Order: sequence, then C-alpha cells, then structure tokens
Amino acid sequence: MVMKSAPAKTRTIPAGEFKAKCLQLMDDIQHKDLRLVITKRGKPVADLVKHRNSTPRFRSVIGRTPNVDIKGDIVSPVWPEWTSTEWDWD
Repeated sequence: MVMKSAPAKTRTIPAGEFKAKCLQLMDDIQHKDLRLVITKRGKPVADLVKHRNSTPRFRSVIGRTPNVDIKGDIVSPVWPEWTSTEWDWD
C-alpha cells in the first residue's frame, strides 16, 4: 500500500516580496509544508517546495545477515608472509 501525503498549501508571491522575505519564507516552507509560486509581473517563474531527501539512510552491514559466525581473529594484523614483498608484480 502506498501512502500519499496531503497536498501542500500553495501560496503565490511576487518576486520582490520573495526577495525581501526569502529566509523567513524558506523556514515557513520547511516547517509548514507550504508550496510557493514565485511570480514576476504576474506570471509564474518558479516553485519553491520542501526538499525531499532522496538519498537512502546509511544502514550498517553488521547484523543484517542471519546465521553468520565470524571464525578467527579479524582484528590483529595480517600475517607477515601475506605482506611479503617477494611477490613483486612489477
């Protein structure tokens, strides 16, 4: 089931008034779910709406896979023979 939010209230404002009250209007949009239509000489030129975060939240991989057991020591340094320079690939 997809839940849709209620449509935002729309307010039309001239560009000059928007310029004078820009910071307050941005706060109103963020807190009141408001949509602004900015006009210039009576014609709409821009919409200002609340930003919707499109990037997913970070979710750790640890603890997401069931029935996984870590075998051995994953904290101590790698064995010296694995870090040896005798296998020079150049």
